[in-house]
Amino acid sequence: MELFGYNFIHLKYKYYCIIREINFRKELNFMINKLCQNPRVSAYFLILLLAFFALIYNAFLPLHGDEAYYWMWSHDLKTGYYDHPPMVAYFIYLTNFISESEWGVRLSNVFAISISSLYIFKLTSKLSDEKTALNAVIIFLSVLLTHAGYIFTTPDTPLNLFWTLSLYYSYKAIFEGKLRDYVLTGLFLGLMMTSKYSAILFVMSLLLFLLIKRREQFLNPYMYLSIFISLLVIAPMLYWNYQHEWISFLFQIDHGSTSDFYIQPWLILEFFGAQFGVFTPVFTAILFFFLAKDKLYFKDEKLFFIALMTVGILLFFLYKSFYVSMAPNYGAPAYIGGTILLAIIIRNYSLKKTFILGLGVALFFTTIVRIAMITHLPELQRFMYKPQEIVERFATHLKEGDHIYGAHLTTAAYLKYYLPNHPKTDVGIPSRFSYYDMVRDDYYHKDGLLLSRNVKRGDQLKTMYKNVELIDTYEVFKNRTFYTYRVSDPINKSSK
Repeated sequence: MELFGYNFIHLKYKYYCIIREINFRKELNFMINKLCQNPRVSAYFLILLLAFFALIYNAFLPLHGDEAYYWMWSHDLKTGYYDHPPMVAYFIYLTNFISESEWGVRLSNVFAISISSLYIFKLTSKLSDEKTALNAVIIFLSVLLTHAGYIFTTPDTPLNLFWTLSLYYSYKAIFEGKLRDYVLTGLFLGLMMTSKYSAILFVMSLLLFLLIKRREQFLNPYMYLSIFISLLVIAPMLYWNYQHEWISFLFQIDHGSTSDFYIQPWLILEFFGAQFGVFTPVFTAILFFFLAKDKLYFKDEKLFFIALMTVGILLFFLYKSFYVSMAPNYGAPAYIGGTILLAIIIRNYSLKKTFILGLGVALFFTTIVRIAMITHLPELQRFMYKPQEIVERFATHLKEGDHIYGAHLTTAAYLKYYLPNHPKTDVGIPSRFSYYDMVRDDYYHKDGLLLSRNVKRGDQLKTMYKNVELIDTYEVFKNRTFYTYRVSDPINKSSK
């Protein structure tokens, strides 16, 4: 219908669209305002958003050699392994039902960090309020340490999850006294101790707290029920160690120890300085400063409980760093309680500007590393660079009946993961004792192919085989070359 040259049907539709757009904007603004005004909804939304991002991001990164090694465990489930307790293998076993691709192997990371974030919110809410709890979640999800946890599947994945759950339910058991919380504390303590042996530091800190602040708990039958449940959970892992002459415990004790106790100051600085990197400089400085300065954390027994669970593990690894090199991630569980304390410190001392500065620095570091992992992987983490391409190149030389060897346990694990049908692989050159040595039968020293990152392995192979031929040299990038050897006619045909 037209009047004076105007199409009123078109105008009606045009104004209808404008009105709908206005209504949509109002609805969107209403949702955003509601999201901002409700800390709980905001926290849950942020957790889900980061989980979704991590799922997509992880699909673009190849596995680290250690991840392939733990994935291999998931295809041979046991109640213990030489290197670590078994929980990481169980986690990957469950995610294998969804996908065995890179993002699938790392699915447990996303699950673990999301649940940990949720319980950090819940525990901070109990100690303070929901706005402070939201800040705790924001801090936790912004720092580099958490984002490394999103990517790498290691025993730290279940450790950090069950550390968080143990912290939450032991807090509730001690300060609220319900039977259910004691039962859950026992369960999660057991699961934590079957994740990584450093979980014993949580138990020691918990006992220390009870001795200092809550000695009456030693007369509480619920506490002994909790201990009994924990022992039931870890019994299979303890029995496996007993069957194998405590080999896993002894490895970990030796792995983080030294015989001469020679103090090396640069190692202390290395570990201490690394904390300012993984938890970012501003947040680490605030946390450490107030933990050292503020007596509130001793007077308030609830805050003292959280502080002890933070300081205990950091002091232990700081002490160990006097003598041996400690990886930055060893102290990761400390920052579960540390994050909660930091959010409360920021609220108590009205450090809003400092919080914004710390958050900006954290996001800057995290964003730079996230981008670099995609664009500059060879420089940042060269052991993850093009493993599938390397294995595919190796596979072109395979013949029927070949046995497949890697010169290192992670190389052997990569071969198993990326080769079609995941064939049996082994470490073909004497190396540090590992899972392979525990399961090996008659596979060692047979004709086949070996993949190595070191050309000098050829000389070592000549002491093991009569025929050793370097059949391929593949330079992935500068100073990163792989060598494929064909080996046959072993000099010593007996198994290792």
